[in-house]
Amino acid sequence: MSEHTAQVSFRGGRWCLYVALMGVPVSQWPEHYFDRPVLVPTVAERSRALTGLGFVFTGGAEWEWTEYSETPDDDSSTVRLLASVHVRSLDGGAP
Repeated sequence: MSEHTAQVSFRGGRWCLYVALMGVPVSQWPEHYFDRPVLVPTVAERSRALTGLGFVFTGGAEWEWTEYSETPDDDSSTVRLLASVHVRSLDGGAP
């Protein structure tokens, strides 16, 4: 069973959920954009989006949130948020 990391970030004015697949070009990672531009998608919405992309949570639906600066080492830079969770493909194999 291959485990991957799903992440949610705010890109292009919308929240985007994507699954990082090692060895696969970023342009080919599965992704889902949420229609709501401001509110963070709920855990249920993220779960449905993951299922739609062919993935499920591996150890529960607890997301880990990270805060980082848009410009590293500049504490006056815009703050970005990134959430991560471990997932696997629905069929248990590689995507």
